[in-house]
Amino acid sequence: MALALLMFVVGAGLVLLAARFIARMPAKLAERRLDRRLKEVSAPLEADLGPQTVVKRVIEGPLPALDRFIGSAGRSGLARLIEQSGVRVTPSAVIMYAIAGAAVVGLPVALLTRFPWLAIPVGLAAASAPFVWLRRMRSVRLRKFEELFPEALDLLSRAIRSGHAFQTALGMVAEELPDPIGPEFKKTFEQQNYGLPLRDALNAMPDRVPLMDVHFFVTAVLIQRDTGGNLSEILDNLARVVRERFKILRQVRVHTAHGRMTGYVLLALPGALGIALSILNHGHMEPLFREHMGQMMLIGAAVMQTVGYFWIKQVIKIEV
Repeated sequence: MALALLMFVVGAGLVLLAARFIARMPAKLAERRLDRRLKEVSAPLEADLGPQTVVKRVIEGPLPALDRFIGSAGRSGLARLIEQSGVRVTPSAVIMYAIAGAAVVGLPVALLTRFPWLAIPVGLAAASAPFVWLRRMRSVRLRKFEELFPEALDLLSRAIRSGHAFQTALGMVAEELPDPIGPEFKKTFEQQNYGLPLRDALNAMPDRVPLMDVHFFVTAVLIQRDTGGNLSEILDNLARVVRERFKILRQVRVHTAHGRMTGYVLLALPGALGIALSILNHGHMEPLFREHMGQMMLIGAAVMQTVGYFWIKQVIKIEV
């Protein structure tokens, strides 16, 4: 009875805290929208600016001290992942989501089931959910950027051919094209507009958008500025190369679809078969979870399934 009451109190407290945090989040975001916009393109006078940037981004989350610690340690992988995903969230918020998810999911498993050791893998899986979601959002955003990038190059080329300067053409791309192309070019345009050298502003773009096509674009523009040449023609050729490369990439995805589907089926088959056998004959599957040998077999199967998934994924991955 006491254990059930403790679980109820802990669960209710976690739910109330999560509800309060979610309810306050829209108001907080609305209040800080203008400050965030200014902090993306400016820096305080006392800031210690490095030689490569005049932009200092400071967005406080639920734990500002943790955000400052991560910022003082340099550009962490988590901060870079958040920026590349385009999600308005702070590293401390992601870490809090991970801890809360592990507690909310792992604690009931440890208290309610007859296998407390399951709380460890279940809690780790729940804690990794925010990071998996960020990586998914990053992949979707980069894929959309890659699809729209040739249009941005065409617009740049037409603007330069009509007599506009390259910096003005960057501003036109930022205003005309949708997210994620527009905001990324707008950051580059505003960085150089606020005093950052154009070379440094362009070199910062591949850090935010780690695509090979963006590296080609920045390299081509910087070489043209050093050696001269017809920039509009260079951009036209680059846009054509990007379109052909994207066409080949789609063809590769079509040819590797069978391999991807095979990996998904092989990954889901043991779990689905185990659930079906547990429903049809629970007593037959119970020793697999109760006995020590069965638990070791489950751990070994999970490890081998994970290794096989990444192996298949690496085999069907073709760089173009």
